[in-house]
Amino acid sequence: MLSFQSTSRCGRREFLRVGSLGLGGLSLSHGLGAGFGQPLFGDIALSRVLKDRSVIFLFLHGGPSQTETFDPKMTAPTEIQSVTGEIKTALPGITFGSSFPRLAKLADKFSVVRSFQTGDGNHDIKPIVSRHSINANLGSLYARIAGTTSATGMPNNVAIFPRAIDPNAQPAVKQFGDFAASGTLGSAYAPFVLGGGGLYDDMKLNLAPDRLEDRRQLIRELDNAKRLFDSDRRESLGRIRNQAFETILGGVSKAFDWTQEDASTIERYNTAPLMRPEQINRKWNNYNNYVDNAQTLGKLLLLSRRLCESGCGFVTVTTNFVWDMHADINNATMHEGMQYMGGPLDYALSAFIEDVEARGLRDKILFVACGEMGRTPKLNDRGGRDHWGRIAPLLVYGGGLKMGQVVGESTKDAGEPASHPYRIENLIATIMHSQADVGRLRLLPNLPTDLLRVATSSEPISELI
Repeated sequence: MLSFQSTSRCGRREFLRVGSLGLGGLSLSHGLGAGFGQPLFGDIALSRVLKDRSVIFLFLHGGPSQTETFDPKMTAPTEIQSVTGEIKTALPGITFGSSFPRLAKLADKFSVVRSFQTGDGNHDIKPIVSRHSINANLGSLYARIAGTTSATGMPNNVAIFPRAIDPNAQPAVKQFGDFAASGTLGSAYAPFVLGGGGLYDDMKLNLAPDRLEDRRQLIRELDNAKRLFDSDRRESLGRIRNQAFETILGGVSKAFDWTQEDASTIERYNTAPLMRPEQINRKWNNYNNYVDNAQTLGKLLLLSRRLCESGCGFVTVTTNFVWDMHADINNATMHEGMQYMGGPLDYALSAFIEDVEARGLRDKILFVACGEMGRTPKLNDRGGRDHWGRIAPLLVYGGGLKMGQVVGESTKDAGEPASHPYRIENLIATIMHSQADVGRLRLLPNLPTDLLRVATSSEPISELI
């Protein structure tokens, strides 16, 4: 239980009573003093299994085209090749779709997989939640292994959507799958979801047994605590309680405080000026989706980095249903749609990579970006591309993996893998290998058999390991 008293007459024991901090059940007497994202929880075996690493999974909702992103096929017939053309990259002989000039210059910092396939062309969230992940968010698998909170007091499994940045954005799309699913693992391991009413209004932290009303209330309480309890008083608390105090006042509050970020960094991530609402064609029913993506994508990635830097183990991030470029009543053509989507992704992801590189966190954070499928090799008669499950774009950055390469190749029409195909289960295995010593997982007591099967039954993408 955590208790703040608001009067100066309170004693030390009345001021701070720490038994557990209910951000998913972290016991503050366990695991304090661990490093970046490294939960110990008094369990030496766990510290040997887990690597000091976080994951950000950017889900490109709707299914991005493999051709207009990282496999442009400009020698193919016109109806197959990228409608946006191609651009040379930092990797000799490798080109991307021309919507990505910034990422092209950074191509030696990340890897793309051209032989990845998701298995079908259905709209869902199968790379994140599917039978391959025992119907749980991938972050829930991590939380089941690592614990629901890190040593810093941060939730180990978080999902963020446009409303985490802008309270006027649309709610997250749920009809194609629940990002907060925890499968058979239980609701305690579900992602902590940000995105209901803006970063300040929606940041509801569960401080058991009572729930503070919102982040603003938490900050008010923390500020009061700092004023009431000066450093001289804290010296007599003892090491463990003093660490608990610093955990609460430091890690939890700072992660969500934008004022601690350099203004130039915030601006570098800001994708809103790239595509203003008045520049987007209102005739498409998905107009608001394009707006939300442009206005929030960059700051969602900045918030993701801040969460990981503060100790969060797994962050799922997505904007709404925007990559479904059929050129129908709902969706833009490929050419127009890539103007709405390509620019913000290029700007935001390049900002993220440059930022993480500058902070020396490349090996500490694994970044993954993919959608539920790719698009048809041939344009339809309206200038769009339809659903296609036989191949899909995949980008991977950091996480201690091998970067600066293109893994695999596709057929001449970018319709299927021409080399060894990699599937969702291989991607999950790659993530697992990045975050844990998979060979030692079986040493941990009481892990569900299904979770162990997910972690150990498939091979990771070998070129990345």
